[in-house]
Amino acid sequence: MLLRGEEPPFALRANDGVEVKQRIAAAVAEMVTDGEAVVIDAGTTCLAVARALARRRLTVMPLSLHATDALVGAPQLRLLMPGGEPRPGELALTGPLTEASLATLRFDTAIIGCCGLTAANGLTAYDLGDAAIKRAAIASAHRVIAVTEAAKLSRTALALVAPASALDAVVTTDDAPDEEVDALTSLGVAVRRV
Repeated sequence: MLLRGEEPPFALRANDGVEVKQRIAAAVAEMVTDGEAVVIDAGTTCLAVARALARRRLTVMPLSLHATDALVGAPQLRLLMPGGEPRPGELALTGPLTEASLATLRFDTAIIGCCGLTAANGLTAYDLGDAAIKRAAIASAHRVIAVTEAAKLSRTALALVAPASALDAVVTTDDAPDEEVDALTSLGVAVRRV
């Protein structure tokens, strides 16, 4: 298991694996029903999900300014904005205003990105503030879908977000390691490979 304590820059991640992120996003879009209230986490894979949902009839709260930009002006979409302070570069909204916004709402689905995910160590993040927002988003939702490319399924980052059993589903790539997929499945997590 790889333990990494430093987050790669958003600009670098945004151009890496674009087609993979689009496949994951398309699969997640199939899992979301029109009329749902959805909270979308920050990160590059979640940005791809926001783009895939932009033309849908949904209520969406994005947790980053990048995702907000992808959703603003969508004709059928009701856009809710949390408060908070954007992290430089990442533009993820963090802090007590974001947490308070999430605490007052209940979503059908939370779409959560991760820096690492294993059955043993759970869903993890590099940034402590980001981890707190992810926890608040998970607590506000009836269903939690984690999105990640396969490489993160053998990685653990610094901050624990939630045990893997807190997830309802994981959407990942078709090269996800069988051992980790089996371990997640044994915890009751539905794993979809695309």
